[in-house]
Amino acid sequence: MIVTIKDHEKATVLTVDEERLDAHNSNELKAQLLNLFEEGKVNVIIDLAAVRFIDSSGLGALVSGFKNASSRNGGVKLCGLQTQVKSMFELTRLHRVFEIFPGVDEALASF
Repeated sequence: MIVTIKDHEKATVLTVDEERLDAHNSNELKAQLLNLFEEGKVNVIIDLAAVRFIDSSGLGALVSGFKNASSRNGGVKLCGLQTQVKSMFELTRLHRVFEIFPGVDEALASF
């Protein structure tokens, strides 16, 4: 899985540079998030602007990260959701769980 990680003052931005977030790469995302949390970076923004398709495995990796951050008094916020990905969040009602922002700047400003 291709990701870019950039630290900012209030949060770490993890950008997923893949068109698909599914069973083939969701475990890698889960591991990347766990590494960040173990390093003490508990406020994470996940930029999904490049992701055009997400399945239940991808959603599960994001929920796992959300729970892990919450248990460490942190948070996971999402940004850049394309229409089809956003529809999956609405269909599964996860848009009520995650804070979702149009872009990284808006998500950073929310911390």
